[in-house]
Amino acid sequence: MVKQDRAVRTRKNILEAAAKIFEERGYQAATIAEVLNAAGVTKGALYFHFESKEQLAQGVLHEQDQRFVIPGRPCKIQELADVVLLHAYRLQTDPMVRAGVRLTMDQHAEGLDRSGPFLRWSVVARELLDTARSQGELLPQVVPSVTADVVVGTFAGVQSMSQTVSGYQDLQNRSSALLRHLFPSIAVPSVLASLDLSESRGEVVYEEIRSRLEQQPAAAVS
Repeated sequence: MVKQDRAVRTRKNILEAAAKIFEERGYQAATIAEVLNAAGVTKGALYFHFESKEQLAQGVLHEQDQRFVIPGRPCKIQELADVVLLHAYRLQTDPMVRAGVRLTMDQHAEGLDRSGPFLRWSVVARELLDTARSQGELLPQVVPSVTADVVVGTFAGVQSMSQTVSGYQDLQNRSSALLRHLFPSIAVPSVLASLDLSESRGEVVYEEIRSRLEQQPAAAVS
């Protein structure tokens, strides 16, 4: 058990160091040596967990989605909004998320499969929209699979613009504006009127999840 806990901590330390390097340097310029130096681990320890720089990058891409799970909402359009707005908030506060987005958007990352985050986001959005349709939340013309890709694609564009213009400082404002423009073409008026799409919503959801995690037993959190 002690060895297992140590291995978990080492892996987490390596991923956090890799996230810092990938965010600062990009995939092509980043080196294993830089990650080793930032993590303060041996080459053997790193290669025990990750066999290559590509695997390390995939680890960062996967890790950004694991830390915070949105609580289920009765209204699935609100839950979809919470997914988007929480991600916008975390991009401003979590280096792992910023590194994941940098890798996903990095068109110079030769040999790195960057499709995973886009595909996962589309699946999450489509499942929420499918449930929303079954609950009568969607307008009749909405096709969940198509709308899911539109939400993911436009949000990716907003992230890229915000990063370039302000270093993500205006991302919550831009994300809120995006949803206020998109959702009238998706949700029925009664649902639309009940939604919280405010700029502060992402932080509210973040604090809600953090509070729930703190109330869990230590074994469950780890």
